[in-house]
Amino acid sequence: QVQLVESGGGLVQAGGPLRLSCAASGRTFSTYSVGWFRQAPGKEREFVAAIGWDESTYYADSMKGRCTISRDSAKNTVYLQMNSLQPEDTAVYYCAARRIGLQGIADDRQYGAWGQGTQVTVSS
Repeated sequence: QVQLVESGGGLVQAGGPLRLSCAASGRTFSTYSVGWFRQAPGKEREFVAAIGWDESTYYADSMKGRCTISRDSAKNTVYLQMNSLQPEDTAVYYCAARRIGLQGIADDRQYGAWGQGTQVTVSS
């Protein structure tokens, strides 16, 4: 099972950017689809973005135009570049990986491996 470690979270002012990283163990990480999810206090975990094993990309409507997900296979790392962050983006951000197909890629129940999360706080 692949193991994931997120980094890059922190405190940012509204309107600012932040890049999160999801580093994975294992030589076959490029064959996994990877998703980013977030959970704010008192709210359910929600989908942010995902990159398929075939490099296809998917975004939540709330993040379209404000974030980009990418993969560096040589570094076994997936990135989430977020721009124009707003206070409502404050949450713990998790990356997750799955080896099954692309159907339901936004469904967190279909991911078997999760990182520990990284806190993103956006101040107004």
